[in-house]
Parts: sequence; structure tokens; C-alpha cells
Amino acid sequence: MSLDGNAVVYCEGAFASTYGKTAHGLIRFTDRYDVVALIDSTLAGQDAGQVLDRKASGIPIVANLGEALNLAEKSSRKLTHFVIGIATDGGVMDSHVAEAVLEALGKGLNIDSGLHDFLCDIPEIFELAEDKGLVLRDIRKVDMKKKHPFTGKIEEVLSKRIAILGTDSAIGKRTTSWLLVQAIRKAGMSAELIGTGQTAWMQGAKYGIILDSLLNDFVSGELEHAIWSAWKELKMDYAVIEGQGSLMNPGYPGGFEIMAAGRPHGIIMQHAPFRMEYDGFPGYALDSLNDQIHAVEFLSKKPVIAVTVNHEGIPPEDIDQVCRDLERECKRTVVDPLVHGVGKLIPLLKEL
Repeated sequence: MSLDGNAVVYCEGAFASTYGKTAHGLIRFTDRYDVVALIDSTLAGQDAGQVLDRKASGIPIVANLGEALNLAEKSSRKLTHFVIGIATDGGVMDSHVAEAVLEALGKGLNIDSGLHDFLCDIPEIFELAEDKGLVLRDIRKVDMKKKHPFTGKIEEVLSKRIAILGTDSAIGKRTTSWLLVQAIRKAGMSAELIGTGQTAWMQGAKYGIILDSLLNDFVSGELEHAIWSAWKELKMDYAVIEGQGSLMNPGYPGGFEIMAAGRPHGIIMQHAPFRMEYDGFPGYALDSLNDQIHAVEFLSKKPVIAVTVNHEGIPPEDIDQVCRDLERECKRTVVDPLVHGVGKLIPLLKEL
């Protein structure tokens, strides 16, 4: 049962690109909503899961909100939420997104957005929501009244902490994090995802932060507090920490805070072998997997225990061979989480 209701995910023109990564997460998994449909007129008529992972999800792609409302009515799942599934450069709310939000409000839907441009700061949107009695949720609008500095209480946490870092942004770290949590639970142990972005929240993560919305002075402390809070309440065996950006991405550097404050016992590196340049930055060559592994291990003083593959651009019949080649190259276990699952990683976690 969903936490919040029935949703349509808006991803017009972006679902087949990395700009659709929020929508990708919601199509693959969410406890927060029952996703009824996804809007992207360029892919209308197809199954969202089939487009994304070559696996049918039962979530249809429709051309517009009207079609989504009709589908919802026919399936007796009245829509309650309109979720923005596009992650634009800089989190800017483009005019077509704002127009879609106004249309959704006009149809009586609550709006959830993970963009940096806040719904409640746009007078036309705010006033219409007020008039209709609808809820606007700006997921990245963080309340900084209660700030948690780093204190060292992370050392009280007895959970084994696993950081899912990556060689680039928008590369699948969050998806691998959820799959690992689910696999640990299936193996009879307890695990909790520590989310670090807006999409993890939209998927129902109970503990975490919105890293890129925090004041820099409090990123480490807020992350520590989230992990500590989960431990205090659940005493889970494993805390799986979702990564953000990558150490060497010129526009979205990230990962050091997670190593410094999360104090992981082990690290898993997400990598797209066929990606040649950093996401969104043509001309900036992706640093090699081995160089990035070395950088992470040097900074964290902890091992990269495995590599997980994002198979973008890899023909399905070549995925197994690519993984075998990477295993020889980096001398670590390599799996494609969406093809192979992450079961092979469980024994590695038990050794930490």
C-alpha cells in the first residue's frame, strides 16, 4: 500500500535520457506512490519498464494528463498526485513544466517536485494551489532551523555501513542501493537505505538527507544524524548509503562527504563502461574506473569491495562479457544489478 496515494509521473521528452532519472527511480520502485502512468508524448503507447529496463512494469506511457486521468478512472485508481519526474540542469523549472503543473492543479492534483525552483515561490502556482486547497511539496526545500553539526556519534552506530559511490552522476547509484537493501533483507538480515537525494524520498526512504539542499557546514552532521537516527530506532544490520555525483565530475562532485561522515566499512562503485564523458559535460573525459577506485580507497582508507555496472549503451548479449572483462581489469566482483541482481555481493558484505 502506498504511503501517499496514486500518482502520475511527468517526464515529457526526457524519459529516455539521464534527465529522467527521478522518473526512472519511480518506475523501478516506490513505496510512496502507486504510479498509474507516466507522461512523455515522445514515447506514448509503450510500457515504461520496457523502455527503461526491457522489462514490462505495467505502467503505461501516455501523451498527456488527460490520458492519465482516463486510465486512472478506468482502473478505479483516482489520481491524487502529479509528480515531476524530470531532473533538469540546476533544478530549474522550465516553462513547460510550470504549465503542466498548472494544468494538474486545475484537475485537482497535489504536486510533488524535486527541483531547486520551488513551487511555492511561483505566485501563479502557489495561488492556484491555495484556491483549490491542494498541497505543494518542494522536496528540496529543507528546514535548516534544526541543524546538526558533525559530533562523532557515528561511532555509536554498530550497523555495517556500505556506501554506493560511482564514477559519474546519474549512473544508477540509488537503484543499486535499493536493490542491495532488498537483497540483504531477502538473505534474512536487516538493512535500511540512507537516502541522500530527493528521489530516494519520493521512493519512500524513511531516513536520509537532501544533500544538495543543505548548507555546506552541516552536510556531514546531517548525514551522520540520519544514519545515527536509523540505528537508534531500528538497530539494523546494514546501513546502505546512497551516493551523489562522483568525486571527479566537474559539475556534480560528490562522495567525499559520505566517506568522511558516513565512515563506511566498505564501498561499492557504480560504473557505466560505455560512458566516455562525464554526464552533461561534453569534452570532459570520464576518468578510468581503476583511477576512481584508487581515489576512493585512498581518501576513505576502506576497500572498494565490488563494482556494479550500468549497462547503458551495451548490447544485451554483451553484458556478461563486459562484466567479465571488468573483473579482470579491476580484480573485483562485477555484476549488473538490473540483469544479474546483487546476490553475489552478500557474501562480500558479511566479510566486512
